[in-house]
Amino acid sequence: MEAPIGKSVYNFIDLVGTSNESWEDAVQSAINTANRKLTNVRIAEVTRMDTRLREGGIMEYRVRVTLSFKHEVEPETL
Repeated sequence: MEAPIGKSVYNFIDLVGTSNESWEDAVQSAINTANRKLTNVRIAEVTRMDTRLREGGIMEYRVRVTLSFKHEVEPETL
């Protein structure tokens, strides 16, 4: 007999992370901020990258990150 397939519910949010150091650090900034309030963050997808410039040089790295997190739902409520 096969095990029953569980049902899951996920939510998606977009955040913009910034850093003076790198795009990777900007992604980590967005994830760290999300983890302060959200639980079960599962996926971080970078959907856009850009920089702010000053006098011909990079002054800030920015990334738009789509995060997904799983809702804790009782099986009988689905």
